Amino acid sequence: MGLHETPRGERIHIGLFGKTNAGKSSLMNAITGQNLAVVSEEKGTTTDPVLKSMELLPLGPVVLMDTPGLDDESILGKERIKQTYRILEKTDCALVIYQPGEEDDLKLKELIKHLENKNVPFLKVMNKKDLLTETLQTYETFIPVSIYDESSIYALKEAIGKKLSLKKQEKYIIRDFLQPKDLVVLVVPVDSAAPKGRLILPQQMVLREILDHHGKIMVVQVEELEETMRIFQSHIRLVITDSQAFQEVKEMVPRDVALTSFSILMARYKGDLQKAVAGARVLKDLQEGSRILISEGCSHHKQCDDIGTVKLPKWIQAYTGKEFEFHHTNGQEFDLYAKPCDLVVHCGGCMLSEREMKSRIASAESVEVPVTNYGILIAQMNGILERSIEFLGTP
Repeated sequence: MGLHETPRGERIHIGLFGKTNAGKSSLMNAITGQNLAVVSEEKGTTTDPVLKSMELLPLGPVVLMDTPGLDDESILGKERIKQTYRILEKTDCALVIYQPGEEDDLKLKELIKHLENKNVPFLKVMNKKDLLTETLQTYETFIPVSIYDESSIYALKEAIGKKLSLKKQEKYIIRDFLQPKDLVVLVVPVDSAAPKGRLILPQQMVLREILDHHGKIMVVQVEELEETMRIFQSHIRLVITDSQAFQEVKEMVPRDVALTSFSILMARYKGDLQKAVAGARVLKDLQEGSRILISEGCSHHKQCDDIGTVKLPKWIQAYTGKEFEFHHTNGQEFDLYAKPCDLVVHCGGCMLSEREMKSRIASAESVEVPVTNYGILIAQMNGILERSIEFLGTP
């Protein structure tokens, strides 16, 4: 996919981190070739993260993220630093920006230690190299750059590409389980929650991947599935449904035809399918009054039949026969330390990067809270979890 075709959650995220006035915003402007971030001699100009998509060869589409300074001493400084560390959770590669005299800075050392603990690749960048009094050989662990030196900006881009190319590998949502010309049926309900005039992102991604693999696709609504199965059953390799339609769809798809959901495939693609399956199996053992966090990776307008805030709580309590305390987060909000819970039920995370999705799973694991996702939990409650994951080889 090109720059404008690639969803933000599928792009490599590169974060610029450092102290105030280290030149992060100016450097981001130089890398992108655009004046995206406000720059000033006044410390603390960047008060919120600034994100910009661009093409960075040989990596392809990436997102650059400029962040507030790690030493922001303003009234809102603590909250801004918290935002900066939150950006780290979605960072695939960090550029740690130094300026002359900061080589042994304690805040930057703390940041480096955090990156190492999180296994985030990083590059140490010595900005404002034109102000150095020593020879460049003194800074051999740094990449020296200046926004006034185009060759140094080019060298930095090359270093980023080299750093991440070593880790880049092809990942698939479903095509590694399919052969060319396999027929796949996608069940896509069109109801009040469906976006007008378009498919939701996981449906688009699955559709495109199967087409790229020269597979055959039929896209139907629930009402057309029964007739489709009757006519084409012997040719159908797999049925993929929207999770909300599992209850109806499972009755129409014969046991000898593989069945799964878009949400389950997303858990395999950018989450941890085994942990999500284990998390779903915990539901029936929760005690009355347990706290369940239902988390959306993006922010959207809630409708009267919203799955996260309306349908899931209703289905969960009907399935278990118990009353639970439900809490909800969306977008960037995800803090299990401040708000403990007994189970996390997350969306498929299509708008989150793989790094951020796995970081959220790791956060839950660190406080011993099981985590699952919408589709896997719905499959569990419909009694077809094992069936919906068996062709993926997941226990």
